[in-house]
Amino acid sequence: MTLIGSGTMVVDGQVRRPGWLQTAGRQILDCGGGTPPQPADVDFPDSVVVPGFIDMHVHGGGGASYTDASGPEIAGAAGFHLRYGTTTTLASLITAAPAELIAGVRALAEATRQGIVAGIHLEGPWLSTARCGAHDHTRMRGPDHDEIDAVLAAGGGAIRMVTLAPELSGIEWAIQRFLDSGVVVAVGHTDATYEQTKQAVDLGATVGTHLFNAMPPLNHREPGPVLALLQDPRVTVELIADGVHVHPAVVHAVIEAAGPNRVAVVTDAIAAAGCDDGAFRLGTVPIDVVSGVARVHGTPTIAGSTATMDRLFRAVAGLGSDSDTALTAAVQMTSTTPARALGLVGVGNLRPGHDANLVVLDRDLQVTAVMVRGGWRVGF
Repeated sequence: MTLIGSGTMVVDGQVRRPGWLQTAGRQILDCGGGTPPQPADVDFPDSVVVPGFIDMHVHGGGGASYTDASGPEIAGAAGFHLRYGTTTTLASLITAAPAELIAGVRALAEATRQGIVAGIHLEGPWLSTARCGAHDHTRMRGPDHDEIDAVLAAGGGAIRMVTLAPELSGIEWAIQRFLDSGVVVAVGHTDATYEQTKQAVDLGATVGTHLFNAMPPLNHREPGPVLALLQDPRVTVELIADGVHVHPAVVHAVIEAAGPNRVAVVTDAIAAAGCDDGAFRLGTVPIDVVSGVARVHGTPTIAGSTATMDRLFRAVAGLGSDSDTALTAAVQMTSTTPARALGLVGVGNLRPGHDANLVVLDRDLQVTAVMVRGGWRVGF
């Protein structure tokens, strides 16, 4: 057992100064505020301890990509983001040809069984060519019964979320097929109308993939998917809060409107995260990174991000006027909300019975240590 003390700790959604937490094996045995019940084995008097970050939309990092269907690549990307506090990763696959998609799913399913990632997010290929973003539009296609059955079989239960465009023909049965398999359905990379999006939500879609990005902008006469996703309490909306994809003022407005319990901050990071500027690829699409911003080669189209979850945590923690409220909201959006949206059990909070996944941050909210399932992985 290990007893951890900290000057500040967010315990079960509450800021405690000081706070403490006791682990037993891979889980949290007990936690609370004030003086710990006995002297701490590890003390962080000038630090903030928060739950491990959960990134529900990420394609790679540290030069490695989840799309490359390679065990070392998958471990490399997950290990890179772990250094920045991401203890739970939903690995995202981009649009690919049928055989490549199956290969990617199989590789990530194996990584899920090994505990390297927590599951798979299929961002494509059943998306809108009109809102393809950095996806290869020539490989996008409508939902096909045989292909979806094959993909689900290859995943063996590891697929946790799929992003679909509601306007595609046959999308109703596709939504139901995924829901019947325990897969969370998200709306994204779509040119859908307000009404089509509402219908998808009524059918069971519960996530908005990177809200505002790769969908029509909010318009007062044709509100489109943005308003439909924002106004429905059943929907969790992803935000890439890197200051590039969505203006910080808009991020703040969405948090105020929907509440932190409905906002999941995601990186949408690609292999270029943590690397110098240069040329990269996202699937088959060439990407240029200039001043840390990734764009499709020769175009102004943003192509994922180079962000890490700790950077986004700092961004949203700095939006509120009350520090404690902003801190708890940041924890909610980077841990608790994504865990709930994905149906992940035992993560996303510091409470007894949960996995001992935590991040130690200094006064500037920079990562100094990371614990995963009771073991120190960074900083010790």
